[in-house]
Amino acid sequence: MVLIELYTSVQGESSFAGMPCIFVRLAGCNLRCSWCDSEYTFSGGEKFSIDQVEQKIAAQSPVKLIEFTGGEPMLQERALLPLMDRLLTQGCTLLLETSGERPLAAVPKAVHKIMDVKCPASGESGRFYLPNLEALTARDEVKFVLSDRADYEFARDFIRQHDLAAHCGHILLSPAFTKTPTGERSTKNCTLDPRLLVEWMLADHLPARLSLQIHKFIWEPLKKGV
Repeated sequence: MVLIELYTSVQGESSFAGMPCIFVRLAGCNLRCSWCDSEYTFSGGEKFSIDQVEQKIAAQSPVKLIEFTGGEPMLQERALLPLMDRLLTQGCTLLLETSGERPLAAVPKAVHKIMDVKCPASGESGRFYLPNLEALTARDEVKFVLSDRADYEFARDFIRQHDLAAHCGHILLSPAFTKTPTGERSTKNCTLDPRLLVEWMLADHLPARLSLQIHKFIWEPLKKGV
């Protein structure tokens, strides 16, 4: 496995937001989203065996909530899936942050998948692998990162067209962050005002929840390893 970083912090997004979590950030991504805040994962990293990554996780902290993220972690699925099986037998709760561009049917059912359906402003909205909707369970989550009204309407129509609430446990709408934020820990760094997003959600009665990246409000938005 090629690893960028491994650290303990609090979960910044999803229905697990605010909970202590070990983050395993893997290298590599085959998408280039316009608002990406993890471009440092596109190359580099250090290679470790599955055993070594498992040991690093065990040495990190007693926290049993672990998220695999990237980049796109499913690019390393040949090593990732066996590691997930090992950790599940140890009683860990696993989260997988993924774009949904790669097939997810082989991911262990006990893993909480957080699947990011790309909206038009990302520049990657045509890359979603639609059969992944059938791989979702009630424990899984689908996230839309929104930059503007057009993104919101895309997400709204996708949710309705695919009856998304019937496929997963949570639907998340998250305002995108600017790639060059100020050091200020406020919504001024969001490309879409969260208050405006809430107004749209309420007007359309969407079965979704607002999701803010709380780590970018606890620490400075560009800070890594948190």
